[in-house]
Amino acid sequence: MNQKLLIRDLTLRDGQQSAFATRMNQNQIDRVLPFYKDANFYAMEVWGGAVPDSVMRYLNESPWDRLEKINEGVGKASKLTALSRGRNLYGYAPYTDEIIDGFFKNAVSSGLDVMRIFDALNDVDNIKSSVKSIKKYGGMADCAICYTVDPKFEGELGANYVDVFTDEYFVNKAKEMRDLGADMITIKDMSGLIPPSRVRTLIPLIKEEIDLPIDFHTHCTPGFGLGAVLTAIMTGADIIDTNIWNFAGGPAAPAVELVYIFAKKLGIEFDVNMEAVAKINKELYEIRKELDAFDAVKQFPNPFNPLTDKLPAHIDKEFDKAIESVRNFNEEDLLAACHAIEEYFNFPKPNELVKDAEIPGGMYTNMVAQLKQFNSMDILEDAMKLIPSVRLDAGLPPLVTPTSQIVGAQAVASALNSNNNREKYANPSNQFVALVKGQYGKTPVAIDPEFRLKITGSKEEIPYDTSNYKRQENPILEEFGGVRLAQNEKEELLLELFPTVGLTYLKGLRKKEYESKNAPAEAATAELKKDVVETESQEPSEVIESPMPGNIMEISVKVGDKVEAGQVVLILEAMKMENDIEAETSGTVSKILVEVGSAVQAGAPLIEIV
Repeated sequence: MNQKLLIRDLTLRDGQQSAFATRMNQNQIDRVLPFYKDANFYAMEVWGGAVPDSVMRYLNESPWDRLEKINEGVGKASKLTALSRGRNLYGYAPYTDEIIDGFFKNAVSSGLDVMRIFDALNDVDNIKSSVKSIKKYGGMADCAICYTVDPKFEGELGANYVDVFTDEYFVNKAKEMRDLGADMITIKDMSGLIPPSRVRTLIPLIKEEIDLPIDFHTHCTPGFGLGAVLTAIMTGADIIDTNIWNFAGGPAAPAVELVYIFAKKLGIEFDVNMEAVAKINKELYEIRKELDAFDAVKQFPNPFNPLTDKLPAHIDKEFDKAIESVRNFNEEDLLAACHAIEEYFNFPKPNELVKDAEIPGGMYTNMVAQLKQFNSMDILEDAMKLIPSVRLDAGLPPLVTPTSQIVGAQAVASALNSNNNREKYANPSNQFVALVKGQYGKTPVAIDPEFRLKITGSKEEIPYDTSNYKRQENPILEEFGGVRLAQNEKEELLLELFPTVGLTYLKGLRKKEYESKNAPAEAATAELKKDVVETESQEPSEVIESPMPGNIMEISVKVGDKVEAGQVVLILEAMKMENDIEAETSGTVSKILVEVGSAVQAGAPLIEIV
């Protein structure tokens, strides 16, 4: 084969996000950067996704510092890439062009070369502003098509259902993205659900229509990953996404070391410096041990270096068998060979539950976490069965962030409703309402107007309108010397994109700065105080409690306000969903026991009403 294969390494973003809950701290990142500088990857995905949120929420670090330090450590040895969600960027609201443009300006100036831009509905209109802005500042637009499958229905609905997500559907999306100005196209299989047989038909069709580099991205969770990647290589993909050995397999992408073996056997040019990769992998082994508390698999692959370790004859034959199976279009033999290879190296076995459910692994774990919070794990099966109908009611969105969380959370809520003899959609989340209303964009299939009326109060689709967008407040913090919460444009963007987490992070930063400049006694007086005010020593008629663990995103009332039963008094962010918390009785707010940014547990008192 006269072919050159480029590799995008995902280890420092999607790899650690998939397997270790995005908990790598800056010190751990810094330890591998000298070796990455020599590795000669075409690109390194290092930012975006859950990284900006997680480094603030869990590590108390700056997302901008993360990108800038990687840029400083790697330079131009590899292109630095990130992931963003079209008009939503990293939030759940459609942002104005001004905010999108400011974000890309700062991302590129901080070292970003390529932004992989996707939309959870595959609504190409939603990525226009991002494509325009990344190119405006000299970056590359990697436009991603979210791969998804049609749901499976039983009975009459199943008999009458016509597939939506055909090869033609995906090819047309790629053409729309090309016409928008894409510099490359990614087939983004976030769930690992694309089988090799589908890869074999889809990549050649896209290559036939589009003269742009094609990147292939998948995960190993359901067991298709390695076979799908080999098929992508042999059917013309230009770039393959991989992880390094100790961060590969299972919920993550296949290992670059296995791809290297296949490339060598196929005679494909492969420019990655595998000696540098081995040095990175050695450090990753130690880092993975440090991340044990967050390890989703807790199963290390057997040590292996393709430059120094010889494959046993029976495993070497499995590599040959896999290649021959792609040539002969025998998917069953291909998967059997790939699974034998992965089993030999002790990579996790296919997750049959996720495979059968045909949902992302992260969506499944989120649903499990929600049901554990409600002590209702017994209805998991019911919630899983509701996913196809909830998804169809909502316009059949692909299951990727944020729609995977929206649909999954609603399936859990609907199962709980059924268990409590309540109507299926008795308490839709704000995001589910917005999705049905049309505020996330055009869904793949039209939503029934009667269903929209039921959920939103209107039969008419109401698209998002950014003309009424209100910027987040940037208050003066008197308790910390009268400084602004956000000190510059980058910090203002953190507030816009992550209102709750950004506020908590920046308050902590300002507090730390203030205390470092002042005597301990004076600093002690600057402690944040909860807004707890009593009107009288009356017994409350209602104590509003948190229905689930989460963070306080917005408080709509103040002490002394009169409220009516059913009035929204605050918004709770839980499992990345916004939930309106309402007063059940009328009265006067006597105490507010939390503040914006507070983390609360289920049952925690929030507001007292007399």
